[in-house]
Amino acid sequence: MAGLQIQTSQNITLEYAPASIGDRILAFLLDGLIMVAYLLVTAGIIFGAMDIDAPWIMIALYIPMFFYHLVSEVFMDGQSVGKRQLSIKVVKTNGSPATLGSYILRWILRPVDNLFYGSVAMMTIAIGGKGQRLGDLAGNTTVVKLNKKVKVKTHELIQKIEEDYEPVFREAINLSDRDIEIIRKALEINRETANISPVLKVEAKVKDTLKITSTLPPLKFLYTVIKDHNYLVTR
Repeated sequence: MAGLQIQTSQNITLEYAPASIGDRILAFLLDGLIMVAYLLVTAGIIFGAMDIDAPWIMIALYIPMFFYHLVSEVFMDGQSVGKRQLSIKVVKTNGSPATLGSYILRWILRPVDNLFYGSVAMMTIAIGGKGQRLGDLAGNTTVVKLNKKVKVKTHELIQKIEEDYEPVFREAINLSDRDIEIIRKALEINRETANISPVLKVEAKVKDTLKITSTLPPLKFLYTVIKDHNYLVTR
């Protein structure tokens, strides 16, 4: 399956490797095993301690299973236990983190995707080419492989520094090599996991350290700071 190109609002093109159908099936089976184990253990404990046979108990037992995928993705940042083991994750196709609404739409359509032993989902994923089942199409999401190399095309942000280049933030020269490495690490984490939190924290720290303000989007701001630093220290 070809790489999935995601154009972010910061004009950066990220290329993710969509999770394979095999990875998604294995993640689904692992999650299924977890739910079956939960049901067997919980039912054994309850019915072993309570010699009753009430329908409401079985309904109560199935509620966590019913909401398992939704709750997991919401609180595990786009992953379930199975997805985490297979290093795959739900992300928005525009490069931003998936929203609660997106997770809900994926969850609502999961029964439809699972029709005919999941053939509806597999067919949709195979035809679309972006790793999207029906729930992903509705939620504007996809599932990507996190441990694949992520190619970043930032021709507008990181390019050969021209002789007449005018730095945006001259204060960037005051950053140490360690500071620049921390910025690069935050950007790397964002590329590989679609997690924006490290970028936001580093952006705030850089602005506070250099005593500067900027209206640039977080990613573009940090790439600009790196470019300015490289330019200034070599002049």
